[in-house]
Amino acid sequence: MSKILIIDDEKVIRATLREILEYEKFDVTEAQDGAEGLSKLTEEDFDLVLCDVKMPKMDGIEVLEKAKALVKSPQFIMISAHGSIETAVEATKKGAFDFIPKPPDLNRLLLTVRNALEKKNLITETKVLKKKLSKKLDMVGDSPAIKHVKETIEKVAPTDARVLITGPNGTGKELVAHWVHAKSNRSSNPFVAVNCAAIPSELIESELFGHEKGAFTSAHKQRQGKFEQAQGGTLFLDEIGDMSLSAQSKVLRALQENLINRVGSDKNIKVDVRVLAATNKDLKSEIKENNFREDLYHRLSVILIQVPALKERKEDIPLLVDKFLEDIAAENGSPKKTISTAAIKKLQEFPWTGNIRELRNVIERLVILGEPEISIEDIKKYADY
Repeated sequence: MSKILIIDDEKVIRATLREILEYEKFDVTEAQDGAEGLSKLTEEDFDLVLCDVKMPKMDGIEVLEKAKALVKSPQFIMISAHGSIETAVEATKKGAFDFIPKPPDLNRLLLTVRNALEKKNLITETKVLKKKLSKKLDMVGDSPAIKHVKETIEKVAPTDARVLITGPNGTGKELVAHWVHAKSNRSSNPFVAVNCAAIPSELIESELFGHEKGAFTSAHKQRQGKFEQAQGGTLFLDEIGDMSLSAQSKVLRALQENLINRVGSDKNIKVDVRVLAATNKDLKSEIKENNFREDLYHRLSVILIQVPALKERKEDIPLLVDKFLEDIAAENGSPKKTISTAAIKKLQEFPWTGNIRELRNVIERLVILGEPEISIEDIKKYADY
């Protein structure tokens, strides 16, 4: 049940608003002036405040300003019998959701309350999701190799420089790309990932640049490509070494001119996208074999980030294992399992050709099949090595 605070020096108004809101099943509290209202806001968490603009001791705008500094700031709807456009504009600039004149129209009041509460819920959900995403994207490790990667990300993320991320499969190249985006000025805009190896060569241009209706047999309607979907944000081209030469030339043009054409159209579309790319291939060798354009390589590799294989950072395995044990427990809603020191040391002996992805899979297997404390015997039984 949403909690609403009414701050108004008119007893009749408070009583009327309370009756309306309680009939709609809201939990309502009253305050007879601004000072009392602010006091209640510091003592309790409210989802929404209906606040009069003109009151003794402290006016509504001042209450709004001070409430916005609270850790859990509620949405504000300002109400006034002496409202003006200037007052409404000032309240909105200070952060009010809306401004309603007295006496309030019942339908407008309830609609505004519901909209304000919906916005409050969306803000809360977004914060929770960002926190979860931040935790999920945490780059675990204190080894010199991974510290170097983190330091490079911190330097390059605030810029618009293109980044080429290299490293074996399973090392976390996409995680690096997510980190670059999350720490950039584009973080509030889309992050769009494309696995170039998973898309047939005849469809890659349509996937990246979109197509017009009738451009080819199955093009039944106009479609935006990934470049347009990532407008203002970041486009991550994973496994770019597998992209066809035809698509490479069009990506090169997009990077040079910030322009694309949908398949089946000559119309130029302006795009504002930061491109990050990743590959497990040696692109310089691919250039020598005429499989990759040298000019595109130089466009993409303004900054190079080499993600180390797990065998090059085995000192990070205890931290990674602890993270995976925690994540798997949270996903399954079960207690977090522990692992013995001997078992950890045994895991550090393995070559981990599949890198972090393989380690994660092994830990999940051990959680399912092993004892409450994973032992070296469990490692011998259930690990592939």
